[in-house]
Amino acid sequence: MLSAFVPALRHPELRRKILATLGLLALYRLGATLPSPGVDYRAVRECVELVSGGESAGIYQLISLFSGGALLELSVFAIGVMPYITASIITQVLSVVIPRFEELRKEGAAGQAKITQYTRYLSVALAVLQASALVALAASGQLLRGCERDVLADASLFGMVVVVLVMTAGAALVMWFGELISERGVGNGMSLLILAGIAAQIPRQGTAILEAKGGLAFAVVCVALLLMIVGVIFVEQGQRRIPVQYAKRVVGRKMYGGAATYLPLKVNQAGVVPVIFASSMLYVPTLIAKLTEGASGWQELLQKYLTDPSDPAYLVIYFCSILFFTYFYVALTFDPVERAEEMKKFGGFIPGYRPGRPTAGHLSYVLSRITLPGAIYLGGVAVLPNLLSFGAMSSAQGLAFGGTSVLIVVSVGLDTIKQLESQLLNRNYTGFLR
Repeated sequence: MLSAFVPALRHPELRRKILATLGLLALYRLGATLPSPGVDYRAVRECVELVSGGESAGIYQLISLFSGGALLELSVFAIGVMPYITASIITQVLSVVIPRFEELRKEGAAGQAKITQYTRYLSVALAVLQASALVALAASGQLLRGCERDVLADASLFGMVVVVLVMTAGAALVMWFGELISERGVGNGMSLLILAGIAAQIPRQGTAILEAKGGLAFAVVCVALLLMIVGVIFVEQGQRRIPVQYAKRVVGRKMYGGAATYLPLKVNQAGVVPVIFASSMLYVPTLIAKLTEGASGWQELLQKYLTDPSDPAYLVIYFCSILFFTYFYVALTFDPVERAEEMKKFGGFIPGYRPGRPTAGHLSYVLSRITLPGAIYLGGVAVLPNLLSFGAMSSAQGLAFGGTSVLIVVSVGLDTIKQLESQLLNRNYTGFLR
């Protein structure tokens, strides 16, 4: 990492990009600590400390992790990046289901700009819904159960509308920060914002584990975390390289093609998205059960099997959900038929397979074979900390040391370093040619 970061600081343009990225991340963390108007910040802090690690916090632990703890504290950036991520996933699904979105996706840069605009509109709408639900839960006392203090200083309709508008504007500003980082900085903006939220909680949660379980348990957690990081890096770098040959063709007096390359298929083709899908799916029924007044059989069933992360039933459902969403997301993002048609269009072919349908069949076969170990790897990394029950690691307080956090941090870090090395390599070649 330092081998790419230190030389990049010597280039004025790359140094400006790195400083711009760090500045926007600092502004994001500043907004995550600013309380929204009309919120009693002292009462919120007392309630968070009182119910931290409890069931009420456990429902929102994944979203709170992405916001760097800003969700439960009702700050300006409490909604964080979740509306944009949800909107991006919805537009990806619609690009497969609705022909209009599929046509826009095939139009190139102009169509992608139109899809991005739709994603922004949908993100704002989702931010309004999420902010309204969050403020309503805070006003009714269901956001932080077990705390009798009123977290809203002004519980009138006007006061709650102001808080909703501020949180919606904060979500739109976070979306703008992410786009600025992607355009003028280094790395993927939204991913780096999530990384900043996770990194902000590591010192606090590490201190909580150390105080609650002692130095020996903390050392065991650190060793297990290091081994997990090594394993994640090893699998994330793994790929199946399918050889591709391009036929020679003559255009005018010049000859093009004839090069041999390969098509890389990653073992973890879906990234961390299936883990996010599965976690969200498990929290929705629990949230509905808690918001529904009264007690019934199905509510008790949900509380018993979908609340405790160390319960065997919870682990089995979580693991199977990750397997399902891995295949689902890979099917959405990688189309073997489309990839085979692109290769045929530019004169490419896989040795031993005819262009067209045979090539698509071979790509589909290879993709199905490598998706299974990738799905098992994702499920294992996500479930392993809960299965081993490393004390506070299985609770909301130690989520930053869990498998989901490790996947996000390592994946985003590797992607950012690759982009930095690519830009550094381009500038070195430019200086050499001059």
